[in-house]
Amino acid sequence: MVKLIHTLADHGDDVNCCAFSSSLLATCSLDKTIRLYSLSDFTELPHSPLKLHTYAVHCCCFSPSGHILASCSTDGTTVLWNTQNGEPLAVMEQPSGSPVRVCQFSPDSTCLVSGAADGTVVLWNAQSYKLYRCGSVKDGSLVACAFSPDGNLFVTGSSCGDLTVWDDKMRCLHSEKAHDLGITCCDFSSQPVSDGEQGLQYFRLASCGQDCQIKIWVVSFTHILGFELKYKTTLSGHCAPVLACAFSHNGQMLVSGSVDKSVIVYDTNTENILHTLTQHTRYVTTCAFAPNILLLATGSMDKTVNIWQFDLETPCQARSTEDEAKQFPEDWSEDDVSVWLCAQGLNDLVGIFKMNNIDGRELLNLTKESLADDLKIDGYSYEKEAMENWISKKKRTSPMTNLVLPSVVLTPNRTLKMAISRWLETHQK
Repeated sequence: MVKLIHTLADHGDDVNCCAFSSSLLATCSLDKTIRLYSLSDFTELPHSPLKLHTYAVHCCCFSPSGHILASCSTDGTTVLWNTQNGEPLAVMEQPSGSPVRVCQFSPDSTCLVSGAADGTVVLWNAQSYKLYRCGSVKDGSLVACAFSPDGNLFVTGSSCGDLTVWDDKMRCLHSEKAHDLGITCCDFSSQPVSDGEQGLQYFRLASCGQDCQIKIWVVSFTHILGFELKYKTTLSGHCAPVLACAFSHNGQMLVSGSVDKSVIVYDTNTENILHTLTQHTRYVTTCAFAPNILLLATGSMDKTVNIWQFDLETPCQARSTEDEAKQFPEDWSEDDVSVWLCAQGLNDLVGIFKMNNIDGRELLNLTKESLADDLKIDGYSYEKEAMENWISKKKRTSPMTNLVLPSVVLTPNRTLKMAISRWLETHQK
């Protein structure tokens, strides 16, 4: 079951976007403001609303830590805000001066993407607030953006209907027509999907558009095997253009909002419709799930934001309860370890770990020596471009030891032990 528990009606014009952190809800509007609410009782924070933009605010998003909020506007700027006091940290101007329609933080908070009405896309350094890279799409306005959970790539969607995939250096990896009449939104599921045959990890991507459709794609990317985007299925239910879509934090549900004024919640595993919500009186422009609790926010041109709460007995929650029983790493199966590796950005190690039958208990006993000796992981750090160049020249030996490499998989420069410790600190307090 799902029930409406609160309605926010503070904006003076259409609500364009809403976003959650672990403790806050942010909303933005055509009225040029951003508003912040506490999730404990949905009261507006003392320093809200945030006012700096001179025209409509189209999008807002939190950094993964929740300490920074980004907003972008028709005024051609992306503003970073301190969420604790509401003070602006930086005003970043789109080089072309074009209205900025979408912004999104990378999973590690180091970068921020902004996309504009003239098709330009900018990758900003989120620490220095400086422009890092800039690119553009061939046709249309950029209206949607989403980072893959591992941060290796991001996807943009245009008003002409193209999905474009970029790597972390702003190189265009792929572009294809996804929605005939234009894309309106896209979102990645944070939970990977495993390919049982090859041991590869994939991510689900949802896109929606003016063609009244929601499409599900499967995306994979490794530096060795390259990039792949595959269409999987189309979800039906709306009878008008779909303006927003978002996955739940556990990846079990997908929500969409439409010009037909309805909100539909799907089960991502069965593709069945779980709930159809019809509280809004005008177009539903935005929807978002909270990261830690089963709350859903939906915003509309009726100037309101509705907060919905899910009963713990939904089919999706029943399945996730089984997962909670495996919250302790020593109880993890080999598949659980594979899912965890992918969530840590260590996707390329999945195959090696499966070959060595590493379950949760084995994972906790790994040392630097066992990684090097038993799993044959080189263990040295190199500049990524230099190592990719080394491998591209058909060299199968370690540059440091000159020993033959059983695998040419490149992994990020962080040890598993650090990742395990970080996970334990977060989940076992």
